[in-house]
Amino acid sequence: MERVHKYICTLISAFFLSLLLITFSYAAQVKGIYVTQWTLENTTYLHYLIKRAKSAGINTFVVDLVKPNRRYQENIRLVLDNKIKYVARIAMFPGGGTQDQVSNPKIWQSKYPLIQQAIALGASEIQLDYIRYNTKQKASVENAKRILKIIDWYKNKLTGQNIPLQIDVFGIASYGEAKNIGHNLKLFSQSVDAMCPMVYPSHYEPYKKHAITPYETVFDSLTHIQKQFSKNKTPFKLYPYIELSNYRYPMSHAKKVDYIKAQLRAVSEARAEGWYAWSPHNRYENLFGILENDTGVTPKNTTGVTPKNTPPL
Repeated sequence: MERVHKYICTLISAFFLSLLLITFSYAAQVKGIYVTQWTLENTTYLHYLIKRAKSAGINTFVVDLVKPNRRYQENIRLVLDNKIKYVARIAMFPGGGTQDQVSNPKIWQSKYPLIQQAIALGASEIQLDYIRYNTKQKASVENAKRILKIIDWYKNKLTGQNIPLQIDVFGIASYGEAKNIGHNLKLFSQSVDAMCPMVYPSHYEPYKKHAITPYETVFDSLTHIQKQFSKNKTPFKLYPYIELSNYRYPMSHAKKVDYIKAQLRAVSEARAEGWYAWSPHNRYENLFGILENDTGVTPKNTTGVTPKNTPPL
């Protein structure tokens, strides 16, 4: 009887320990939003973003760094003072590189001074975007090898400073090598700390099908990444980018909310280590509302200030 009692106690303890670990894991998840440099330097709107982000449990800002200035420095400090992690986003080849650009170290190494400045300002990780060829390039297995050379160069630079490297990749590369743009996740896997697949339903063909199946699009993409590795376990952290609307099709407010919720659920159920939300104009009212459990019905932007060229919700 005593053995049975001990066995039951052990089972109960194990259950609550696993529950605690799951809870801790969820709490420690990366939950981030993309912020342009223009938005960062708009101090009034930045205060609003920080307030709403903290209320919603957002813990990371992925911030563009194009040209540092005094206002950028001051406002990054504001982000850090509010205990929000600063990840610097550096666009390597805006629009995608050409053969000449990718093969010229003088061109792609020119971004390193920006990275050094980001680290000096407090960036805890570096995210390289547009680390690829443009989509018009001829498909070749050599393309990914040339991109890997660039990744390795930056990884070596950052390793000595204990700064993790993230890279953004096309969602379609979830299903295998994208030979025209030079994305091969298995090839890159030992050279990055985190992979950020842009699993936007609006970017998958057929477009209409994926527009109405956001959960399946995101979940299938992430699980196909995992299947490329032993025991479905990636050697890097997985922080997919999700989108807050589908630019190809108009959506009502309610449909946008459901669209976002479906993607968030897919990321969670695929067991990714976190996510980043992408809004080109940095409008996150719907996302904040969902995370604050108020469904985003009443946006709380009381500043009267919105980012430049912002479309309606």
